[in-house]
Amino acid sequence: MEHSHGPTLDELINAEEARFIARMGVSADLGERGGAVMPGGVCSSWASSRPLPVWVSHGDGALVWDADGTEYVDMHGGYGVNVVGHANPAVVRAVQDRVTKGTHFAQPTEDAIAVAENLALRFGLPKWRFGNSGTEATMDAFHLMRAITGRPLVIKIEGTYHGHHDSAMVSIFRGSDQLGPEEAPHRVPGPGVLQAAADALRIVPFNDLPALERVLDAHRGQIAGMIVEPMMMNAGIIPPAPGYLQGAKELLHQHGAFLAFDEVKTGMVVHWGGATSLFGVTPDIVCLAKALGGGLPCGAIGGTEEVMSAIETGVYDQIGTFNGNPLTMAAAKATLLEVLTPDVYETAESIGRSMLQGSTEALTTAGIPSYGNVFGFKGSVVFHDTPARNYREFLRISTAISHLHFLVQHNGGVFLPPWGKSESWTLSVSHTPEHGARYVRNVARVAELAAALGDRDSEIFAVGSYN
Repeated sequence: MEHSHGPTLDELINAEEARFIARMGVSADLGERGGAVMPGGVCSSWASSRPLPVWVSHGDGALVWDADGTEYVDMHGGYGVNVVGHANPAVVRAVQDRVTKGTHFAQPTEDAIAVAENLALRFGLPKWRFGNSGTEATMDAFHLMRAITGRPLVIKIEGTYHGHHDSAMVSIFRGSDQLGPEEAPHRVPGPGVLQAAADALRIVPFNDLPALERVLDAHRGQIAGMIVEPMMMNAGIIPPAPGYLQGAKELLHQHGAFLAFDEVKTGMVVHWGGATSLFGVTPDIVCLAKALGGGLPCGAIGGTEEVMSAIETGVYDQIGTFNGNPLTMAAAKATLLEVLTPDVYETAESIGRSMLQGSTEALTTAGIPSYGNVFGFKGSVVFHDTPARNYREFLRISTAISHLHFLVQHNGGVFLPPWGKSESWTLSVSHTPEHGARYVRNVARVAELAAALGDRDSEIFAVGSYN
């Protein structure tokens, strides 16, 4: 790729941000109004994105409209929730029927049984309990592993996000300068989290069985278990190396410790039976949320007879006023039994693979390296020459080009998550090949812009091998 005196990356980003802001007058006004009563003018810090938060009016199927009336193909999906599509008729019918019969009792309703039965079939784990979010599900996993074993330490993968409870908000970095040495990664607590919470964890890289074995050997009799996303989902998409998940399970069991899969982002999304079924490794515990509720707040935790008997016998109280809420269970039942049937995953993956192929071809033509992955409703394109195998490697990739990509997609009618480098696209049962083609056209525009970059920005896509 030859460069001379073309625009800088900052100049390209500034131009796209100017286009973005010019279209978003109502969102800007709502943000200013919201700022008077909500920190940052938003409901969650994740919505506070540059150059300004996008306020949404409504959605229908694969489409969403912002407060200014602009229509987008929605590949944000509410951070991976809306694989059923917006206002899915089956989910709407289920919720409308349920809401007329009462919305909260703090007692179980029959729909909860149907949801648990289907989850047991999909994930191969016999017993299930419900909560309200992925944070609650992973919190229960931490508690169960420690309560059953009586051991203090849990192993966590470096850089992964498992919700915002104290046990999980450790070793989540935005810069490689915070990581520490590879053989002894830093255990840094998040803001407001005590160092004691970080001290109760041990950190290992993803896809590294020797590192896991070293930690288990160094802390014999102290490790309660390990929590891991079976594929890393906050680093583009990083699949497990062949044999990694099975090897981790065997090592943990040899040391009397449990294996918990955080499938909050992958469950019912990458495969009918989640990553558990996709990779053929059944853990002791599975944590679910996001797509399960069909757009309603929902969480679930499934486990083996051994694990879940701890709840039945009172060793651990898994509690919550809204657990198994009737509206949520009605939506989840419709989602599982009527919408997310096995055939829809093949259709979504076919669209995704066409998106990945078209994107990489456009980038290659412009002399820009890239890689990506597609699993079910999820996919990603990363602007770099070497696929990352763990979080450390992923942090070396430019965030600036990912922000440019987000802006070009948004200005071109495709709504992606604003944190472009770390988040993948989410399709739904309503997406079509034409929707995917719009994404590819926008990637081609990014390629065209990037191909004209000046000398100082010409190497941002490729820094060589990570080895």
